[in-house]
Amino acid sequence: MGKQVVFLDLDGTLLNEEKVMPESNKKAVRLLQEKGIHAVIATGRTPQQFAHIREELNIHSYVSINGQYVVFEGEVIYTNPIDPFVLHDITNIAKSRGHAVAYCNHEAIKASDEDHPFIKTSFDKLKMAYPPVDRKFYKMTEIYQGHLYCDSQDEQLYEEQFTEFNFVRWDKYAADILPKGSSKAMGIEKILEAADVKKEDSYAFGDGLNDLEMLAQVGTGIAMGNAVPEAKAAADFVTDSNINDGILKGLIHFGLVEQKNENCKAKTCCGRCREKSRRDAMKAVHFI
Repeated sequence: MGKQVVFLDLDGTLLNEEKVMPESNKKAVRLLQEKGIHAVIATGRTPQQFAHIREELNIHSYVSINGQYVVFEGEVIYTNPIDPFVLHDITNIAKSRGHAVAYCNHEAIKASDEDHPFIKTSFDKLKMAYPPVDRKFYKMTEIYQGHLYCDSQDEQLYEEQFTEFNFVRWDKYAADILPKGSSKAMGIEKILEAADVKKEDSYAFGDGLNDLEMLAQVGTGIAMGNAVPEAKAAADFVTDSNINDGILKGLIHFGLVEQKNENCKAKTCCGRCREKSRRDAMKAVHFI
């Protein structure tokens, strides 16, 4: 068997609703690494927002900012900055409508407004502090993604005016601003090329709307049991939820990792533990 890679979304996949990583997910990553399988984070977050997670899991490859900033084994291999003139126009229109914008580079997120209720609500759900305010941030550095803070019904106004962008909703009051054609799938393509891994040997776990392209891009897309309906429809397989060992069960089902019975004293595996863990995993998962 050739090289393999597993892409893992963060919020709703590796992390639970409290933004805490269940022990089974830590174990799943460790088992992958012990088998020499690349474990790669694929998230809409900026790198600085999950640096502590990478350190805890000893992961050095990631697709961040929804494919806009990609790192393989500690080295940046792809970036795709947004035209600052377009961000300027979006910012002015948002201000005129009482909406707000945030700007993301690889090190920070800066907001256009102080104490905007939509920004506060969205960041509270992420268990993160309100971002610093810097209305000129997009003029001073490369920006890889914007955030638009508005009601979902107002999003169409921006979609009609800025047709070269996708507005991908991740919260009731927030949507990512990305160039058309950009997604986690683009970053995955870059990682597979750098790692010399065939598409059929790649897997991805996700749960949200920004995971749809990723689940379709890999050889096997796996949706979490708690995923949105669109993600489940885009996947090849649905595992258990993020709080019920969904990642570990999915990995066991596809034979990527094994879970030995802790009470087993055998020095050489007879295969019974492996088959039992696979049967147990199948109780909560199913193919689409």
